[in-house]
Amino acid sequence: MKKGSKLKTLLRMLKLVKPLSGYMLLAIVMGTLGFLCAQFIPILGGFLVLHGLNIPVALPSSTLFIILIAIALLRAVLKYAEQRTNHYIAFTLLAIIRDKVFKALRRLCPAKLEGRDKGDLISLITGDVELLEVFYAHTVSPIAIAVLTELAMVLFIGSYHWALGLLAFAAYTSVGVILPLMVSKRSGNIGDELRADNGALSAFMLESIRGLDETIQYGNGKERMKALDEKTKALSKKQSAFNRLTGTNLAAANSMILVFDTAMLALSALLYLNGEVGISGLIIPLIALLSSFGPVSALAGLGTTLQATVASGARVLEVIDETPETEDVFGKKPVSFDGAKIGNLRFSYGGEDILKDVSLDIRKNRIIGIVGKSGCGKSTLLKLLMRFWKTDEGSIEISGRSIDSINTSDLRQMEGYMTQDTVLFKGTVEENIRVAKLDASREQIELACKKAALHDFITSLTNGYDTDVGELGKTLSGGERQRIGLARAFLHDAPFLLLDEPTSNLDSLNEAVILRSLKQESDGRTVLLVSHRASTVRIADERVFIENGRVS
Repeated sequence: MKKGSKLKTLLRMLKLVKPLSGYMLLAIVMGTLGFLCAQFIPILGGFLVLHGLNIPVALPSSTLFIILIAIALLRAVLKYAEQRTNHYIAFTLLAIIRDKVFKALRRLCPAKLEGRDKGDLISLITGDVELLEVFYAHTVSPIAIAVLTELAMVLFIGSYHWALGLLAFAAYTSVGVILPLMVSKRSGNIGDELRADNGALSAFMLESIRGLDETIQYGNGKERMKALDEKTKALSKKQSAFNRLTGTNLAAANSMILVFDTAMLALSALLYLNGEVGISGLIIPLIALLSSFGPVSALAGLGTTLQATVASGARVLEVIDETPETEDVFGKKPVSFDGAKIGNLRFSYGGEDILKDVSLDIRKNRIIGIVGKSGCGKSTLLKLLMRFWKTDEGSIEISGRSIDSINTSDLRQMEGYMTQDTVLFKGTVEENIRVAKLDASREQIELACKKAALHDFITSLTNGYDTDVGELGKTLSGGERQRIGLARAFLHDAPFLLLDEPTSNLDSLNEAVILRSLKQESDGRTVLLVSHRASTVRIADERVFIENGRVS
């Protein structure tokens, strides 16, 4: 990631704090006061030592003891309050960011997500978003706290002599600003590479787990393990390099602190010997500097931690900023289904024409069968009718209105779409069917299942409709999952059904039951039926053949 891009990402991440700016200001104030309390505990101890040496101090020892106890207790309260506020800000912002990410994924689906690696997306939603907690809880306010705290300490130390204050300023700047910048420059793009490799490893692991049966069946376990080892070693190598940078950074920070502490001792001793400061000017500035590196020490590690954090932020913001293939439509006049029409349609993907000069009149209450070889564009046509993709040329109209000027909610109500691969969620059979109509009654669900030749199978299960389907419906066969997809389509009760290979995984008996249901449903419903099976499209009132992207 380029330097300008990193800065832009940081500014974007900071803008997200705006709704919680009041809490952030409160955290900064409490953090600054808390650190000052911690730093003045040893300073007050120094004043008490001076009292013990019978050196005049502005306040009596009893007052110093009271102040010492008070700020020690106050430090504990302020530290707790500051940490709680910072983490409230961080986790609230994480919830806001996750909401933005899921809304973005909803906008991008399905067109912009078809080619995305699901494992990488999971890594982004979990790991990358979670890593932003470091930025909001341990970076934003600590920077402001360090600036304010060390400015106060520079003024305090400088009150003894301007040269001592200047040395303190040089110390804080070197540890908290110059060192992190040097480390950040040295680390290059290792943070970006780490996040990308982590996402790739997550994707590989997810793919390996899902394909475990095939791996065992064909004896590819060793090859898969070898690839996993290579990816793990590559990631570990980069993580080790990152850890070395972090360790070097820490060692350099501690060395700098030691050098400046020694310099403060030498300078204050020289000024004392020259009579420019008294004994308090020798002891107190040294104690003050020794006790005040906490805030800038926290900043010293930013050179490495920010690398990974900014990389994660960039990945998250990239998804949020991604432009969807089609935008949701709102505010248009409602429309009810009264047939559809496709005119001179052309659609290409990846520079290759998928559909060319396609025209089709879809009349109401008709079953239209679309037949063609795999890859000829049948499924693409249904996605275009769903407005998942934009057409390159031509028009798609529903009820005489362009599909681009129909409210998305109306379009989803008018169309019931069943894909070739039915996705099931972890839960019960009933819950998986109910997604098509959340307020459906059990009777409505059972009726939809009967139409999909599924009810008898479900009732034969031990827990019936309350049977858990497992992750991705792994406890069910392909045909059973497909019939759940059909049950969803029937339950949705849309006037325009788009069915993509609805019987491809079914035996002839179940296919016959479903086709009979579809034929009965065609009274008051329009069905666009895509299939390569001649037996399936036999129920169609008319058939359309697609070959090489053209209708014949």
